[in-house]
Amino acid sequence: MSSTALTLAAPVAAQLQRIPVVPWRDPQTVSPGELAGHISRLEQACLERPESADLKTCLGMAYAMNYDVHKSMDVLEAACETAPDHFWAQLKYAELNYRLRALLKAERETLKAVDLAANPWELSVARKQLQEIRRLNRESTRNFEWRGSLVRSTLVFAAVSMALIALAYWR
Repeated sequence: MSSTALTLAAPVAAQLQRIPVVPWRDPQTVSPGELAGHISRLEQACLERPESADLKTCLGMAYAMNYDVHKSMDVLEAACETAPDHFWAQLKYAELNYRLRALLKAERETLKAVDLAANPWELSVARKQLQEIRRLNRESTRNFEWRGSLVRSTLVFAAVSMALIALAYWR
């Protein structure tokens, strides 16, 4: 192998080592126990390397596969803040908003990913997602903004429910 080929291969190999092996090519084949193990390893890796947007992106995807939307959203937002020029963090954050049908935000975030695409393949992936989001917008799919935690609303609902139950017993 020539020295030029080695010089070119080194950055590619370093880039591939940054991203951990994703064990779930097909999400339907991962058991909940196996997924929990991957999540705990990714959480530990994120604690050891908090500057890694790659690890945070993988953790956000794992949380999403585990149907833990709030954690997934928080981690993917953190990945985008850690590395604002990270294509995959941006795309996966936009994809989560798309899957939650927060289409206005998903479109904004996907447009950022389109701008960050570094090669034709990344650009095509981002454009395909943008195309799907715009199709759903045209077909009048309901739009809303994801604005964070639902803890306050849940507590108010629980308090009102308890008050109604207490009223029913007092009568």
